Amino acid sequence: MGNSAGTSVEELQACESHQWYRRFMTECPSGLITFYEFKQFFGLKNLSDKSNAYVWTMFSAFDMNSDGFIDFMEYVAALSLVLNGGVQKKLRWYFKLYDVNGSGCIDQEELLQIIKSIRAINGIPSEISAEDFANMVFDKIDINRDGELSYGEFMEGIQNDEMLLRTLTESLDLTHIVQIIRGEISSNI
Repeated sequence: MGNSAGTSVEELQACESHQWYRRFMTECPSGLITFYEFKQFFGLKNLSDKSNAYVWTMFSAFDMNSDGFIDFMEYVAALSLVLNGGVQKKLRWYFKLYDVNGSGCIDQEELLQIIKSIRAINGIPSEISAEDFANMVFDKIDINRDGELSYGEFMEGIQNDEMLLRTLTESLDLTHIVQIIRGEISSNI
């Protein structure tokens, strides 16, 4: 199938989906990604305990049925969120990711742990310390000052603060990983 002028978007998407499936099955012949394979897939090695806990939280967020594996449909859903998800969907996913203990709220320690872990994984230096950033987030969006961010506070606060939205989006941007995978798929065609 070439990229002729008559090729529809649906045909291109179907072709890409087939390529994603081939890539997935090549990397994971069992059809399931374990936590260990997930870390290998993203090249994550020698992580601190806190960073490893963050990666586990991310893995769990992708593992929608909580069976301890990421199957192809969960994989596609995660990639779709990264590639095509709107701000609302991404923020809902970020909230779930930050709510490490599943309480329905994000406390300052959870936020700090995630920020430190993301920075350790990304290896990108920041002008502001993780502690100062977590304090700033709570100062700006913890409206009732109870030390926790409810889902509503988080969604409204992040969307109403351009700097926080940009920082959050950039820190959890996985499109570079998707581009690497797409490049590998293209080279194998």
